[in-house]
Amino acid sequence: MEKVIQVDIEKCVGCRACEVACSLRNAGKSNPTRSKIRVIRYERRGEFHNYVPMICQQCSTPLCLEACPVNAIAKNAETGAMVVSEQTCVGCKVCTVACPIGGVSMDPVTNLAFKCDLCDGDPECVKYCEPKAISYVDKDKLDLRTKRAKSKRFSELFKLMQSIY
Repeated sequence: MEKVIQVDIEKCVGCRACEVACSLRNAGKSNPTRSKIRVIRYERRGEFHNYVPMICQQCSTPLCLEACPVNAIAKNAETGAMVVSEQTCVGCKVCTVACPIGGVSMDPVTNLAFKCDLCDGDPECVKYCEPKAISYVDKDKLDLRTKRAKSKRFSELFKLMQSIY
């Protein structure tokens, strides 16, 4: 059964432990710029609004996969994660533009695309998230009402961010 990372933006306190855990696992050192999860802080004129962990949602119809001109992104049959092949990626950034939620980034060291690969089915970010804002759940058990409510809240925050900039 496929699993996905679920984010509860109401619980995130902005500690960024998920970024540290991710970069340690994937880059071998604490370097949040090389983390595959990003915690964004939304403010408006100095007024704090919320923290939002941004991570690949392993979409059912992955636009990053469809957009990649060299087929460097493929679905891992075991985990269901969309995985970037470092051997195939040419660093064109098309996938980063195609992703509507910012789930794909460019590695500042390799200059290649990178995104959450679910740590081969054992996500580090989930283990170190003390407020439990990040969880690893069965894809089939996601509560659609909860998902819609959280999507609406995220959409509101995103619109707020756009109005700021």
